[in-house]
Amino acid sequence: MNMYTVKFFPHNREISVEEGTTVIRAAMGAGVHINASCGGNGVCGKCRVKIEQGEVEGGINENLTQEDVDEGYRLACLSLVKSDIQVRVPIESEIDASVLNMPASPRRTAKIQQVDLEDFKEKGMFIPPVEEKYLELPPPGKEDNFSDVTRLINFLKLKHNEHQMEVHLSVLRKITDVMRKQDFKVTATLARPVRETGKTGIINVQPGDTTTRNYAVALDVGTTTVYAQILDLNSGEVLSEYGDFNSQISYGEDIITRIVYAEKGDGLEELNNMVLKTINNLLSKIRDMAGIDFDDLSTVTIAGNTTMTQLLLKLNPRYIRRPPYVPSCTFFPPFKAQDLGIDVGRHVMAYVYPSISSFVGGDVVAGVMGSLMYSAQEITLYLDIGTNAEVVIGNKDWMACAACSAGPAFEGGGMKFGVKAEKGAIEDFSIDPGTLEPMILTIGGAKPIGICGSGLITMVAVMFEMGIVNHQGKFNMQFNTPRLRENDGICEYVLAWKEEAGIDRDVTLQEPDIDNLMRAKGAIYSGCMTLMNEIGLSLDDLERIIIAGGFGSYIDLEKAITIGLLPEMDPEKITYVGNGSLMGAKMSSLNNHLRKDVTEVTKKMTNFELSETTSYMDNYVASLFLPHTDVDKFPRVSQRVQEMRAVVLE
Repeated sequence: MNMYTVKFFPHNREISVEEGTTVIRAAMGAGVHINASCGGNGVCGKCRVKIEQGEVEGGINENLTQEDVDEGYRLACLSLVKSDIQVRVPIESEIDASVLNMPASPRRTAKIQQVDLEDFKEKGMFIPPVEEKYLELPPPGKEDNFSDVTRLINFLKLKHNEHQMEVHLSVLRKITDVMRKQDFKVTATLARPVRETGKTGIINVQPGDTTTRNYAVALDVGTTTVYAQILDLNSGEVLSEYGDFNSQISYGEDIITRIVYAEKGDGLEELNNMVLKTINNLLSKIRDMAGIDFDDLSTVTIAGNTTMTQLLLKLNPRYIRRPPYVPSCTFFPPFKAQDLGIDVGRHVMAYVYPSISSFVGGDVVAGVMGSLMYSAQEITLYLDIGTNAEVVIGNKDWMACAACSAGPAFEGGGMKFGVKAEKGAIEDFSIDPGTLEPMILTIGGAKPIGICGSGLITMVAVMFEMGIVNHQGKFNMQFNTPRLRENDGICEYVLAWKEEAGIDRDVTLQEPDIDNLMRAKGAIYSGCMTLMNEIGLSLDDLERIIIAGGFGSYIDLEKAITIGLLPEMDPEKITYVGNGSLMGAKMSSLNNHLRKDVTEVTKKMTNFELSETTSYMDNYVASLFLPHTDVDKFPRVSQRVQEMRAVVLE
């Protein structure tokens, strides 16, 4: 088999691959991320690259214009390497993780709910599940020749009133040398049990007094992104945090595509390796940022949706997507983090949040715990918005939950010029009612390269309010502006002309993009309504709404209500919590009571499979309009639309 060199620009990376390897596979091997929403099936057209030198076979389909082909553009997923080649990855095809770590600029139209650490401590909730105890032990003698382990246990009982302990193997293997490094002055790390009948584990022993250095990691393993924090277990403070795109993205942006890939050959192994690569790179980064030694790390708490959890644990996810939708496991014992492939010390324990069902996972359970919804009296709707949106309704006594397959529209997928929330993505938008000229704001202030999910919501809401888009999501082509045009039989609005854009084409919003958004918002709204109907509640019964998910931090609340993504409610009753999954992982790292409560909370959560709920389809179809078929459900939106359209007509 011939071997060829593939060079990627502007990254200046190269890799040697066998003839016939796809360009996107070569990019994965070289550590170059290319957008590939469909998992390499040539459907989405996101992996557009330019072959500057050399020869490839294939890579052409209806997602490329003839002009694109003539200029050397190909789809990376369909292009087979036939010689040494040079590949340029256009900016719109790249994945830029830097935006994930920019401070969020939440909309002013909703409150932000954050954990008050001091209040947390005052309520007695700051009880870390891992503690460190310092001991100055007498050295052994003729009359006192107990084993090192016995000596440690005896003095933990005597000096710190510790009982019912068990010693981990990693401690047994190091204790002899550790005891004698500083003349029997040692620090023991104790992991508290989750069950009342459990035993305290002695998971680490270090020479000298290290009680000021006791750390934990909180991990949110999402379909699109992975976030990590290092926590100081003495103060509860976050020492460092960072996020990156899940490297599995190159195998597909949604969980179904990844499950399909996992079923092929070594697919499960590959996906497991990719998420571990992302996690370990993140941990290395935040360790360096915090300036700590991982020997002082005690625990890793992990929250993720059901599919991501199974891929991380290398569990076969095959039956998650097949009726009756059964995951391999929903509850997990504590693991040695090393056994999962996480690059930390042998003593470090990993705790994985349990799932409820195939599509309501540990990330949602973590959000319910971290937001303290599980202990609140108010009837609350908890909504985690993403590719797979999850809904929980209830209070401290009961909860019902369901998952809505929203699709990738909120992540920039399914659109001609859809991009993730990265530099150059249009995130805010308005139109001059007189000239119909747009004003756009992009992430990072860069030239526009495409539309992210929050930008799409705002665009459609603004255009609907002004009458440029009707309630069916179609453009009103009677408006006199060159920005409204028909291109290859598709109606579109030009957001940025080629000369103004950060790519080599006009950036436009097309009718199929709006249609994708309407299906996504319809799935979420109808999921909420169906769940409430099934448990005998109405909107009037809701006392508050909690919006979670990294995406939720960027949603303009008013615009989300305008398009019918959220029910019309008093904005004062709606709060954002940001990344609920990470928040829950953090809270469990700081509060052993919370960790103990998880089991009881999951027992209270009744799961509904919307696909098997007869009223869901009726609610869904009714939601495929702006804002809804029944406009009486959105009286304030209707009034505002009337007022705005009157201004435009003048």
